[in-house]
Amino acid sequence: MPGTDDASLRRPRMSPERAIEMLSATMDVLREVGYEDLSMDLVASRARCSKATLYRLWPGKPQLVAAALYATRPGKAEEINTGALRGDLLTMVELLASQAEKDTGLFAALSHAVLTDEELALAVRTSLVEPWLAEMVGVVDRAVERGELPSRPVAAGFLPELLLSVTFMRPLIGGRLADSDYLTGCIDHVLLPALMTS
Repeated sequence: MPGTDDASLRRPRMSPERAIEMLSATMDVLREVGYEDLSMDLVASRARCSKATLYRLWPGKPQLVAAALYATRPGKAEEINTGALRGDLLTMVELLASQAEKDTGLFAALSHAVLTDEELALAVRTSLVEPWLAEMVGVVDRAVERGELPSRPVAAGFLPELLLSVTFMRPLIGGRLADSDYLTGCIDHVLLPALMTS
């Protein structure tokens, strides 16, 4: 049977906690040296594992970085449930504000890397962007289930891009980080009215 050979029986199973440690180490290295200079050797050294272990779990640097970005994303939108759409959105923007303070520069640099590296772009879209966007739209779907909205509004399809753009473009356009007050204003004056009326 597959998976019952001697080698596979000797190989210890990777715990979820250990995988998160490795992905967190990846993010630490990514923040320090950037995507271009990140290597599997650097991550293996920081994560205290072999390079072979990394390659067994992730095919290459693009997939490792995308997995690390997803695993360390600011909170899990599918776990947000305050009982009200506004409360859920405010909780989400608080998480994004904390991420913006730490990683705005990183995301700006990665945006350029994604534009120039097709393999990274594919890994980021499939492993990070698509599942994360689905989670964020799920906040609206739960509002529909609670009866706050009659159905999923058209504006829900724009919610993830708007929130992420507002969060990470604020330093470029406004000259400062997107703090919770700024993001709350965006929720109250832009996103909630759009979701409630579309």
